[in-house]
Amino acid sequence: LQSNSCCIGTGFAEENIEPEEETMMKIGGNSYLVSPSLPDVHGCSPGWSSAFYGAECFDSEVHGYMKSLGKQKPSESQNIDAKKVELEQLLMMETKNYRKTIKFYQKLLQKERSSKGPETKSMLPKLRGQLQEMKSKVQFLELVKKYVQQMMYAEQWGVESCVLPTVIHNGRADIVDVAPTDESSLLLYYSTEKHQCNNQNGVRVLQAGTPLGLMAYLYSRNAFLEGYVQQFLYTFRYFCTQEEFLQFLLDRISSTLSSSNLDPSTSLTKICNRSFYILQAWIEDCYSVDFATNADLLCTLKEFISSKVVPLNGYGERLLSLLEDASARKSGSAHQCSGVDKCKEEGEEDRKTLHSLCKKLSEDNFNWKLSKGMGPIAQYQRERLYTISSVLPKPCYNSFTEEFPGSFAKADEVGPYLLIEYGAQQLCCQLTLLQQEVFHKCHPVHFLNSRALGVKDKCVAVQKAVSTETVSLKVCNLFLSKCVQDQYLIQLLRYADSISTWIAAEIVTCHTSKLQVSLLSKFLLIAKCCYEQRNFATAMQILAGLENLIVRQLPAWKILPAKVAEIMEELKAVEVFLKSDSLCLMEGERFKTLPTIPSAHVLAMHVQQLETGGFTMTNGAHKWTKLRNIAKVVSQVHAFQENPYTYTPDFKLQSYLRQRITRYKDADISALAADNCANFHQIPAEKHSRKIQDTLRRMKATFQ
Repeated sequence: LQSNSCCIGTGFAEENIEPEEETMMKIGGNSYLVSPSLPDVHGCSPGWSSAFYGAECFDSEVHGYMKSLGKQKPSESQNIDAKKVELEQLLMMETKNYRKTIKFYQKLLQKERSSKGPETKSMLPKLRGQLQEMKSKVQFLELVKKYVQQMMYAEQWGVESCVLPTVIHNGRADIVDVAPTDESSLLLYYSTEKHQCNNQNGVRVLQAGTPLGLMAYLYSRNAFLEGYVQQFLYTFRYFCTQEEFLQFLLDRISSTLSSSNLDPSTSLTKICNRSFYILQAWIEDCYSVDFATNADLLCTLKEFISSKVVPLNGYGERLLSLLEDASARKSGSAHQCSGVDKCKEEGEEDRKTLHSLCKKLSEDNFNWKLSKGMGPIAQYQRERLYTISSVLPKPCYNSFTEEFPGSFAKADEVGPYLLIEYGAQQLCCQLTLLQQEVFHKCHPVHFLNSRALGVKDKCVAVQKAVSTETVSLKVCNLFLSKCVQDQYLIQLLRYADSISTWIAAEIVTCHTSKLQVSLLSKFLLIAKCCYEQRNFATAMQILAGLENLIVRQLPAWKILPAKVAEIMEELKAVEVFLKSDSLCLMEGERFKTLPTIPSAHVLAMHVQQLETGGFTMTNGAHKWTKLRNIAKVVSQVHAFQENPYTYTPDFKLQSYLRQRITRYKDADISALAADNCANFHQIPAEKHSRKIQDTLRRMKATFQ
């Protein structure tokens, strides 16, 4: 399991931990010595894996390994600082060995290609196995590191469930010494059997709660480790607005900030520090969908931090720096990362390199095997992650196309002939990179409440004539009325629709049946290559273009080679597979090692299915089990974004594709088809004349 907030990098230097007053805290059923220090420089966001796996994100092996760290003798107390230092040393050492082995493997590959030694062929399989073992070891240590960090900086400030009513009252008064009210009025639980991650005889699982109760549960012990915090950040908009959630956190900070530097074991300190960690996790994970789209919300937060937090607590400067970094990433259109920290270039390069080297090591859980000649496309891969400066639609190409030959700069003159000249794999790579550029800008929250955006169960999600600004949120709006919703999903679906329209237009504008057959074959082979490389988005877009009513009636289908025509049935089977289960792409181990781009429309439909039905119980409490399932499904967006494609971009070909797509994205397929005689079934002249004469004879006989 790959950690969402940790990357393999060189920055594993030990931190100088100043001696502070240590306090015994009980975390996860065990007692640990912790220091009342500020959180680590790493992010607080639990990441997609926490929302997807919940309490099972950290299994018994992680718990057992963590207990063994930092203890020279069995009788020694378990100091978390010591565990952290030892873990970072182990991780740094394993990472260095990992990189050395990668370089050695690359040298052996070069020798094998140059045929300088037959002994390299026998060494490569063994070394590949060692690489996989080392990769698993590093990923495991990353997971343990994430677990330790969460315990040190988040779970040490969790409170018992009986204190949660105090958390609510704390924001309403200056004094927290009030009698706790009945917890059952805020939250509703159900009991389960013994959980594998702790030693309790039974576990209470949250079933439902009032908006205040659900927000207060963020402060409960193990809320981070059980995945509740990340699931809440994905779904809270169904029962409260961003302003209400922010005010809830700021009220708790205001009422406890002056007393937070006292005894770390008091409820005041725990509530204040946990509020900071929740706020940081929210900024890290949801800045682009909540703060970047709501200037008033961002202004309120910055003003509060500057005026009230910075003078009293060092956490204020950290939060302001975090907001500046998030704003810079958003404005710079950088590749989205779910964690706050940026991995160093060398570490990122090594991770991508190993990813490409070990692709074949993963077990294939997909039902369709790679056909011959359609395996991983080595010549279009590279070690370093690419950066594409623009996506469809391009308002202007002047500076971009001037560097290219006229055949590329004038795509309209070339027509569809370049599509035939290029191989299916080449086109698959470049279309995948273009699709990835659009997909990596979306967020799991974008797929929520899509009915309010006009997204329906058929291909075209929103009518082209309707602009994004005019989409009404009054119909079927599941979010609160004052909740600000980012509408990037509409752009994503319109991009998909433009690809489908472009494909249909390219085919119906071919002037000969022979050219149509060539294009049909090319697009079918591209789609096959796409789904085999797990780019299901482009594969389904091509299928939608080929299933256009006019395209399906073309005479060219009758003369299409049988083997190529069979691909159409494969694509339909893939579509059924994607629609069968909302988590079908998360099964097995394949999604952890191979890049994946899901179909945005199919995923939105799965979320709409989960949104069907009421969100509240008869007593008005919101169903957390329903919200948790929704969070689990949308979390796969961040999971897939962690593992990008590393094909080498062909900017010339991408320029050509963008221009063709832009030209036809709003085309009327029926009008284009009407101007082309190749789109109609041709009747031989003699036969056609004979039919007319026979018709005239019948008409004469009728009137005689």
